[in-house]
Amino acid sequence: MKNFKLAVLTVALATSSLAMAQDKAALVKQLLDVQRPAVEGMARLLVNDSVAPILQAGSEYLQTQVPAEKREALGKAAEAEVQKYVQEAFPIVRDKAIQLAPTTVGPLLEQNFNEDELKQLVAWLSSPLNKKFSDLNPQLGNALTQKLVADVRPTIDPKLQALNVSVAKALGAPTNGQPPAAQQPAKPAAKAPAKK
Repeated sequence: MKNFKLAVLTVALATSSLAMAQDKAALVKQLLDVQRPAVEGMARLLVNDSVAPILQAGSEYLQTQVPAEKREALGKAAEAEVQKYVQEAFPIVRDKAIQLAPTTVGPLLEQNFNEDELKQLVAWLSSPLNKKFSDLNPQLGNALTQKLVADVRPTIDPKLQALNVSVAKALGAPTNGQPPAAQQPAKPAAKAPAKK
């Protein structure tokens, strides 16, 4: 009889543990579903960040190598190419991020949060207050960014300009629109040998 009770208790505990694991897995899935907009936002950010160096180089090229009267038309053509890329790349990156989230983020959530904490997270992330805060978050970030840039610009801009000149000199590139040699004092011309 004692062995029978132990077996029943073991089965009950195993069943309970399995149910808890299933509940936890369901909560993780629910949490990932609630976080889907954040995953999509991350994918959009990655795609946009991937074109930033191309946009920067293109802008510099337009300003330094293209006649002023052609800049606007060429800039619009380049911008159309970038938008075409973003429209093609974003769905690929978004879909892959959504596919990978359960196998990358899911295990971390299961390992680091208990069932009660997962329930609280789902409740918070699904709440109207969180939605309101999330909707306001870009505005909060923009307000801070604008004030920060305005406040540090007088200090940082001269340092950035000095860095630009230093890097150009290190590369032997022109600075201030003049080649490095043109910025150095002219050397006296060698005297021609006197005719005898």
